[in-house]
Amino acid sequence: MQEVRAVVRAELDAVNAVIIDQLRSDVEMVENVGQYIVDAGGKRLRPVLALLSSAALGGISDLQVRFAAVVEFIHTATLLHDDVVDVSELRRGRPTANSTFGNAPSVLVGDFLYTRAFQLMVALGNHELLKMMADTTNTIAAGEVLQLIRAGDPATSEAQYYDVIDRKTAALFAAGCEGAALLAGADAQKVEQLGVYGRNIGIAFQIVDDLLDYEGDPEITGKNVGDDLAEGKPTLPLIHVMREGSKVQASMVRDAIQAKDREKLPEIIQAVKDCGSLDYTRHAAIECRDKALDALVDFPESPAKDALVRLAKLSLERSH
Repeated sequence: MQEVRAVVRAELDAVNAVIIDQLRSDVEMVENVGQYIVDAGGKRLRPVLALLSSAALGGISDLQVRFAAVVEFIHTATLLHDDVVDVSELRRGRPTANSTFGNAPSVLVGDFLYTRAFQLMVALGNHELLKMMADTTNTIAAGEVLQLIRAGDPATSEAQYYDVIDRKTAALFAAGCEGAALLAGADAQKVEQLGVYGRNIGIAFQIVDDLLDYEGDPEITGKNVGDDLAEGKPTLPLIHVMREGSKVQASMVRDAIQAKDREKLPEIIQAVKDCGSLDYTRHAAIECRDKALDALVDFPESPAKDALVRLAKLSLERSH
């Protein structure tokens, strides 16, 4: 990942400077909570994608740097809201903002970050971009609601699972790539291709996240194993067990999802292994990675394209 970031290191530093500058507020709590979650680090994956997409089209402008900051603000706002909804206590290896400051400050500062992102977008002066990001933000919110509705519902189908992660996660990946292309004045085909790349990277990223919930190391992932199960999330490994496992295995998983209980986590981890559910899930992520790579085929060779290809491969190889 360090090699990928190195291609846009200077521009990523500029993005971080914009983020710090735009977090300033005369309300102390806004700065405290915003700075807390920014200081927690993270991969900055979405702004990196926006910057690499820009570079793959010929160069990175100041407008594209500021847009990359917009994408990170929207992502950060979703994290603040997610952790409240999921009653999460740990993210990136340390207490979540809601655990530290409380639910109300986390929600309200998330709202601040959403609105700050749109202030920055208005200043970019691109109506097509503003419309796309407004639609994307609405899509993400709808995805969050769908995920909430389906929490604890073992009848969730594989198609419904993909619908949720497409809206909740992949939409912002796609928008970051497409937005960079719009600001570059790229033709419709290039905008679409980068959108396909970003969307499939986003889906693969979420699928691997779901894998790590059952085979990850908490010391590396910064999250507790079985968190998804405790929240009643019917993720792909569990959906596969319920469909392909024995009656006993399927019943055990259904009961755990409905109860939002990880009491039988060791047995469920064994079930997802015995049923080949981890391999099935990993293969689904590989298919998305390959679709992402196909979308880049006719882009000219460049360090940025090489980094996008490497990033697609890293989306499957990561441990956190």
